Amino acid sequence: MSVPTRKRRWLTTWAITASAALVAIPASAASGQNNSLFGARTLTQLAAERADSVGAMSPKAKDGDGDGDDGNEADEIAEGADQYAEARTSPGIVAPGAYGAAWSDLTKLPSSGGSWRNVTDLPYNSDDSRYRDIDSNSSGGSGNVTGRMAAIAADDDGYVYAGSAGGGVWRSRSGGGHWQPISDRLPAQSTGALSLDGTGRLWLGTGEATTNADAYLGSGVYVLSHPHQGTFSTRSRVGGDELESTSIHELRFGGGKVWAATSEGVWSHSTKTLKGAWKLEFAPNPEYLPGRSEADDPDAPYKNIANDIAIDPKDPSKVVLAVGWRSGDDYNGFYTKGAGGAWTRITSGLGDLPADADDVGNVTFARSADGSRYYAIDQSPEQLNTNPDSGLEGIYVSKSGSPTGPWTKIADYQGLAADGSALTTSGYMPGVQAWYNQFLTVDPANAEHVYAGLEEVYETKDGGSTWSTVGPYWNFSFPCWNIDPAKQTGDCDPTTHSDQHGVAIGSYHGKSFVYVGNDGGVYKRPVNGSQDTSGHATDWTSLNDGTIDTLQYYSVGIGKDLDHGGVSVTGGLQDNGQSVLRSNDKVMGSNFGGDGGDTLTDPANGCNMAEEYVYLSIQVTQNCAVNDGSWIDDDAKATSYNVAPADNATGEARFIAPLAADAKNPSTWIAGGRHVWVQTHGYAIRSGSEWTSLYDLGEGRTATAVATSGGKVYAAWCGPCNNQGFARGISVGNTDGTGWHDIALPVDGTVPNRYLSGFAVDPKNADHVYLTVNGFSRQWTEGPGAGVGHVFESRDGGTTWKDISKNLPDVPADSAVVTPNGGLAVGTDLGVVYRAPGRTTWQRVGNLPAVAVLQVKLSPDGSTLYAATHGRGIYTIKVRDCG
Repeated sequence: MSVPTRKRRWLTTWAITASAALVAIPASAASGQNNSLFGARTLTQLAAERADSVGAMSPKAKDGDGDGDDGNEADEIAEGADQYAEARTSPGIVAPGAYGAAWSDLTKLPSSGGSWRNVTDLPYNSDDSRYRDIDSNSSGGSGNVTGRMAAIAADDDGYVYAGSAGGGVWRSRSGGGHWQPISDRLPAQSTGALSLDGTGRLWLGTGEATTNADAYLGSGVYVLSHPHQGTFSTRSRVGGDELESTSIHELRFGGGKVWAATSEGVWSHSTKTLKGAWKLEFAPNPEYLPGRSEADDPDAPYKNIANDIAIDPKDPSKVVLAVGWRSGDDYNGFYTKGAGGAWTRITSGLGDLPADADDVGNVTFARSADGSRYYAIDQSPEQLNTNPDSGLEGIYVSKSGSPTGPWTKIADYQGLAADGSALTTSGYMPGVQAWYNQFLTVDPANAEHVYAGLEEVYETKDGGSTWSTVGPYWNFSFPCWNIDPAKQTGDCDPTTHSDQHGVAIGSYHGKSFVYVGNDGGVYKRPVNGSQDTSGHATDWTSLNDGTIDTLQYYSVGIGKDLDHGGVSVTGGLQDNGQSVLRSNDKVMGSNFGGDGGDTLTDPANGCNMAEEYVYLSIQVTQNCAVNDGSWIDDDAKATSYNVAPADNATGEARFIAPLAADAKNPSTWIAGGRHVWVQTHGYAIRSGSEWTSLYDLGEGRTATAVATSGGKVYAAWCGPCNNQGFARGISVGNTDGTGWHDIALPVDGTVPNRYLSGFAVDPKNADHVYLTVNGFSRQWTEGPGAGVGHVFESRDGGTTWKDISKNLPDVPADSAVVTPNGGLAVGTDLGVVYRAPGRTTWQRVGNLPAVAVLQVKLSPDGSTLYAATHGRGIYTIKVRDCG
């Protein structure tokens, strides 16, 4: 199957996202019994899909329209990004300051006296030998993992700082491990940049800048003067609110200034005084900045993107800016100050480093400690749009040490692929996600010793003449790999998780280490480490010891653990598959790989579970997917099954599509794509053909939420789902196929024209239902019909609705559940709120940091509330303690 291409773009003014949804089962391991999109989805298949997606539009033809159009960013990573963002921004774009205002209002709500308990704060072993079924990544070599790390900093005293995509900044005092969170008091938990300055202060730029879907914009830059102790606070913010609601790609220092490359241009601030406003140094299209004449234009978020700053170590007044949108725009390029003091594009003299806008996209700089070398990675919009193999233009060196060059190319994707890479398949080669994955650093002791990060980790010790893939994507494609549980990864050494984002070099007990941050957390190895004959490192260590929990859950499922007592907890994760935590576990395991979406778990048996990959590619197991890998030799020994409904094959479902079991009958499931699907075999389902279409929502429409109780079904949809003609609606009917119709939502804004994210059905009365609405109200959303309110109630089966938001902060609402006592718990992008039975107002549940809660569910006995956070793992609290 080929995922349909879509002409889409990045960002919103707040949410942006990517999901590196790659499942690691080698082609040689594909089972005939399970020839599925999931476990047997190999790099070869991914490569073919990418090849189909390129060349359909020119690099500058970026004006996306509705679903189903051919486009150059049909890769799952980009599509997931768009869809996550759409939920928070459509029908328009969100004005800066929305999340900051919401956080301020949320902290003013009365708070319950109860405390949350993190149930996923233990190691999560992606190579757990118990779960080696056909759809698992286990034995790939990544070891213990956690959520995506966007930036890393380290010093020579053994202190390491890890900035996560959505779970804040963490500190280790022991060279990695034994982590503590140090930014929980900030209104933004998304990291863009972490840097130690020359005096030892730790600078944090909030707002992840990987232009990916589950990344959030930030609240500015903060400084921790004594990072060995203490934590970040709002009082430590640098300057005013100039950088609020931006993403920050890099922080660089020189000439008594800190420079910030942001989604709204390049800014600078004195490092001597932290007061006073930031200075806008350069914005290529200033009329598109907030408050300017073109700020409301849908293209505004893409018009002033800065990626990095290179400062000449010999003359800090000489600065080169790398500016440009990764899919291409006329303003893309390198800029420096001319004789008259104005920023001008560099059009020549760079040597091999491109000057043409088509070939300058996402760029990362790094300079040597002695000032003799500058290095750069350049992602090309032209390559992204036309080359199915890679978006990488190259890696370069300036041997003069000056950022103005001349630059010499020292690596390209073909060369890296030949140097021990796991990405050697045409259509999926090094740099295929270079717009998303980049890091670069130079060994302080050796100007020719460089680490570069793309999907993999590469190392050169001779200034780029030769390279080694010291951190391959995974081990599956290598002769040393073996699925034997006794060998863990066969004879291969552990590698890092894929998709690299942050890097730092530091020392612990006098020994230097390189630290890398990626979609699986933090890893380290000695700076001058060992390699095998293939150039793969033999000494990577995972630092994801369970004390750091930044796991990015989309969903949670809870069922009784019949083998050990208690409950089994599972959930779907960004690029870390599905986690399984049984009641006697000291280490979580992973039974499904890739991106884990929605989850169903049998309340009566926690090993009966269904997990969605993407686009409704659903896998089901009745033994927790326990397997020793014997399915490789005997198809009949596989213990999980692909049961995707037909909308998966046609691509007519959301990236993370809704899936629900009937509250009264767990054997009846509803799934939503273009159609509303039902199947009544529960966890005994074995084929996608067992689904029946209950209702066709219509061409161009796709379900955003489904719920069913006692045979009554609610389905919310959007179509188009982006801000170009956004439309939404609700359809209702019954699981027996009768009574289906579209509800005529009033045009008076009673239910806003925004993304409808979830239903919660009263277990005592199926006609009594609650609706959660994502996005922001018209105060912040510049689009038609944005309306107000986030939680609505119907007592007549959805025919009429009442806004019950009251004092609820204006924050995207993601999920809701009715508690046994008649209360209502709602997961929002900034935590959980609760309305007690008989009350009309809301209170905050506990004191979670500013993290998105994408799903809330109850334990089988209804006494415990579970919250799946997208950045801080899974938390629980007793319902009696909610308020």
